[in-house]
Amino acid sequence: MKAGIYFNKNFLSENRPYVERLKAKLSVFNKVIIVGSYDDLEGLDVLFVLGGDGTILTVASECAKRSVKIIGINYGHLGFLTEFEQEKLDEAAQLVCSGNYCITDRKLLEIKCGDNIYIALNDLVIQRSTSGVNFSNTVDLRAEIDGCHVDSFISDGIIVSTPTGSTAYSLSAGGSVLTPDINAFIMTPICAHSLHSRPVVYSDNSVLKISHTGKTPLNIIVDGKIKETVNSPSEFQVKKSKYVAEFITRGKDDFFKKLLIKLNIWSR
Repeated sequence: MKAGIYFNKNFLSENRPYVERLKAKLSVFNKVIIVGSYDDLEGLDVLFVLGGDGTILTVASECAKRSVKIIGINYGHLGFLTEFEQEKLDEAAQLVCSGNYCITDRKLLEIKCGDNIYIALNDLVIQRSTSGVNFSNTVDLRAEIDGCHVDSFISDGIIVSTPTGSTAYSLSAGGSVLTPDINAFIMTPICAHSLHSRPVVYSDNSVLKISHTGKTPLNIIVDGKIKETVNSPSEFQVKKSKYVAEFITRGKDDFFKKLLIKLNIWSR
């Protein structure tokens, strides 16, 4: 078996002892490597991610493509996607080495934009550009689900999120919380210029199409990272990915208890 350790590079300087301690605890593995690029994920069985939610989002879709299990240890702020806090580092290592853990599958989005295909664990955000010459005010977007017109939105943009991402940007924009086991996605308009424009929860077996007929520049953001800026009429297709992200857990997760704890931290 082969394990990897991945962390935010800003984390390394003051926390190198934690990385070395974790490596020493993983003696059950034939090889333990520090992951520095996506190519290093090849052949891994388990990836330990030391950081916050942003660090996990950086590698989650690439792990899903390679069937690499993820275990998160929170060295960030919120850590909603992590299973352990940093003081439980030894417990996390012991859990994985014992093999007595559970696996939670998290659904992913597949986003097609022209010739580009992106995979998201949290969300896709299509929003107005706010930088330089590409600055735009509101954008006009049309949404269809399985060929049926849902609504047209004059707004700052649209968020499409998985159940995992429903507790992130979508929640801040007024979207509902989806439990991780529900077979649905949520489409949430951002600051829509209409009182009837509301979040829509729909089956994850459906195909969502979002059309942009104007020339207003749009930023395409996947899991918090700008992937491209679109300046011409465009269509985006969003559906459930064939990949799933596998997270190692203790199997005792109380989703609503964790939600309340993390949201209370977030609200401080």
